[in-house]
Amino acid sequence: MRRLILRRLWQALPVLFGITLVTFSMVHLVPGDPARALAGQRATPQILASIRHQMGIDRPLLTQYWQFVSGIPRGHLGYSFLLHQTTDALVVARLPTTVFLVIYGVAIAIVIGVPLALVSALRKESLLDHGIKGTLVVGLGLPSFWVGLLLIGFLALRLGWFPVGGTGSNFASDLWHLFLPAFALALSFLAVLVRNLRASLIEVLDTDYVSLATLKGIPRLQVYTRHVMRNALVPAITIVGLNLSYLLGASVVVESVFSVVAIGITQIKAVLPRDYQLVRGLALEFGLMVLLITLTVDITQTWLSPRGELA
Repeated sequence: MRRLILRRLWQALPVLFGITLVTFSMVHLVPGDPARALAGQRATPQILASIRHQMGIDRPLLTQYWQFVSGIPRGHLGYSFLLHQTTDALVVARLPTTVFLVIYGVAIAIVIGVPLALVSALRKESLLDHGIKGTLVVGLGLPSFWVGLLLIGFLALRLGWFPVGGTGSNFASDLWHLFLPAFALALSFLAVLVRNLRASLIEVLDTDYVSLATLKGIPRLQVYTRHVMRNALVPAITIVGLNLSYLLGASVVVESVFSVVAIGITQIKAVLPRDYQLVRGLALEFGLMVLLITLTVDITQTWLSPRGELA
């Protein structure tokens, strides 16, 4: 397992270089002058030149890229001239909320999806199975922002069960405040999780060793937990991992709908005034998180696989 982790980390180095190159180049390809956006249309050339010098965009591109890359190991991701804070300070302050929201959404999806997938697999091709699949497909087609607005209108404004938006002051309060946005995120990939887990469960349930365990008189609950679920979760973990990357992107919209002050809404507010150092730093953080999720899923999948020791 140690060799596997080291090999995966070594293979991730070119990807890491590509992430830094893309995030750096992306900002410079955006039309417009960041200095003009910050100073306004009436700014004098001297003021614009001073702002460009402070932002570092008057230096050669290779110099700018080296300063950007060399600051990553030290946690220096740039400075937001719009919010007057360093990007790493904003990340430290707001990233935990985004991570908590995404994990909360995944947890809700797992709590709902695993029982539905198991029931659907055990009642294959039944009316209940078709009802579950049909309902989930309808949910998959609903946009997250529209689901969020429905949840706010019904559960928050009409029934008053949950707050309209924002975050809490402690863990329990966050669970209450962020339930609706997390539920909106969960619905966006619940159908994918259930369908893939259902297919894996059906495949495992038809294997010989599950039939043999049942014939030996092993309790069904033990068969499902120790034999069926362990093997069926291997492909399901990949689906969850891939959707974690998707949910990071979807959280940008959900945070805007529910007014959750986190990384997503910060990214949106930084794009419009071309606060390019903040945009670049946050885009790099998103890329690193996706890379970390991919590595974690890869290693976990290999560990859970019956052939993991051969990987």
